[in-house]
Amino acid sequence: MNIIELEDVWKIYRMGEVEVPALRGLSLKVEPGEFLAVMGPSGSGKSTAMNMIGCLDIPTKGKVLLEGQNIASLSERELSRIRGRKIGFVFQSHNLYPTLTALENVQLPMRIHEFGEEEIWDRSEELLELVGLSDRAHHYPSQLSGGQSQRVAIARALSTDPALILADEPTGNLDTEAGKEILDIFSTLNARGVTVVMITHDEKIAARASENVRMVDGRLAA
Repeated sequence: MNIIELEDVWKIYRMGEVEVPALRGLSLKVEPGEFLAVMGPSGSGKSTAMNMIGCLDIPTKGKVLLEGQNIASLSERELSRIRGRKIGFVFQSHNLYPTLTALENVQLPMRIHEFGEEEIWDRSEELLELVGLSDRAHHYPSQLSGGQSQRVAIARALSTDPALILADEPTGNLDTEAGKEILDIFSTLNARGVTVVMITHDEKIAARASENVRMVDGRLAA
């Protein structure tokens, strides 16, 4: 079964009396174990597509199926819980809580979703080791570099063992070497079976994925 499937998805925004279509019949499948890059310039609809893939928005027309379930049939509370458990988000800005240590930031989603205390500690320590930051566990975001902060964000995204990691321009604020390290982590995770969807405008970054699609004017380019 596909993790996420978009079937003829339209998203139309209304600006006064004018309708502005951001997505125009987008169909896309994300299979388990895939590393997919969604490319496109500004205005191509890729950010709106990310919102659909991440179940952050409901289509105007068409269907978004998460593991076969139509998200339009779910309440906002159900959607919020599914986003928290099924999808791990990594954004361009790492969005770490400045008053929490690296370890506490990784633990936070598990605490929100009421994991057992032993699992919270074991899993958070394992994930920081996975991203090479065991020695920074008790550092605050202000004490970390941009690349280190993004690695903490990846560990946090993995904490609830989601079916999908969704990364939006994950290297956008990083220098070349730090960006390469982040992409290396995604490649390693994918080799271990983690499904990754990465939104990017950069062809060199997209080349690290195993599959690429390009968006133009709210739909996939031929």
